[in-house]
Amino acid sequence: MSGKNILLGVTGGIAAYKAAQLVRLLVKQGASVKVVMTPTAKQFITPLTLATLSQNPILVDFFNSENGEWNSHVKLGLWADAMIIAPATANTIAKMANGIADNLLTTSYLSARCPVFVAPAMDLDMFAHPATQKNIATLKSVGNIIIDAEDGELASGLSGKGRMAEPETITACVSAYFEQNSQLSGKTIMITAGPTYENIDPVRFIGNYSSGKMGFALAEAAAALGAKVILISGPVKLSSNHPNIKRIDVTSAQQMFEACTANFAQCDAAIMAAAVADYRPATVADQKIKKAENNLTITLEATPDIAKSLGQMKSPKQVLVGFALETENGLQNAEDKLKKKNLDFVVLNNANEAGAGFNCDTNHVTIITSGGEKIEFPTKSKSEVANDIVNQLINCLNK
Repeated sequence: MSGKNILLGVTGGIAAYKAAQLVRLLVKQGASVKVVMTPTAKQFITPLTLATLSQNPILVDFFNSENGEWNSHVKLGLWADAMIIAPATANTIAKMANGIADNLLTTSYLSARCPVFVAPAMDLDMFAHPATQKNIATLKSVGNIIIDAEDGELASGLSGKGRMAEPETITACVSAYFEQNSQLSGKTIMITAGPTYENIDPVRFIGNYSSGKMGFALAEAAAALGAKVILISGPVKLSSNHPNIKRIDVTSAQQMFEACTANFAQCDAAIMAAAVADYRPATVADQKIKKAENNLTITLEATPDIAKSLGQMKSPKQVLVGFALETENGLQNAEDKLKKKNLDFVVLNNANEAGAGFNCDTNHVTIITSGGEKIEFPTKSKSEVANDIVNQLINCLNK
């Protein structure tokens, strides 16, 4: 966790005393820690203790009357590489699950773009109550990481499940997350996405139905694992928010070719997920072509083969991944593309299959490797498919 920014939220429960040891462990591992406390939490542990251990002022209110500064929940959310809420009381968990932002901690939670770890702590009956379990399930469903409560003696004198996980357990969980999610740290991955538009005249073009969703999901997946991503996108209505993603917008196949060949040498790998037009009009009219009684004939010429060009440029240390969107003879066509374009593996899907292809939120793919291995996956969301593809990429990079 060296160099990571950790935002620790401490709520008003008896387990708040464990926050001191948690801060100490996080700082010992090299993390920079800022602590946000609820007003009630101050009744269980003093801000001075946590300020001394974290070496940062403790944040409780939106406005600090002592120095006249505004504590911005937005800036805190952007600053953090991870947010930990420990202890997380039933009250705070309920607020988080329902979007109630009535203090600095919950507003910071709603502003956080980083992974959020939640360590519940409460009496056993509160923990087992259907309302609490429903709220925890809600937090899980939106991507929060729950560090489960432990069994043992509770402050009430009862014994059962509800104890906050020990600081060592929480620290190990967060550390393991960062270790797992840094597998592409130091790597530069180029990814293409979306369609290309090939102009016929100033108002018409040849294009396809690609939404760019698969390529953008791949960019987010690679960036989340620590990669620097160069995302070269055709015209799509999507946005990328991860700070590791550098986006280059293009329109035509020629522009995508130029952007890819200009950037490939600095990359460790490239994933060619864009649906690039194979042909373009040989001539583009300067003015809008007017409708006439006779048929219109447009002569087409081949566009540059980007994947093949990169395959010729590829060094032994680089990994090149292609996509094969087919409507018939999928395996044979994909294997031919794999060999002709010098790919390390190709991702095959069928444009005619339900839940796959263009303008879907899901995809059904088969990965075919240069060694002849065929790995078929069930229909999944494109985010999950992106993770499968990136995992295969990691295997190739580690060979």
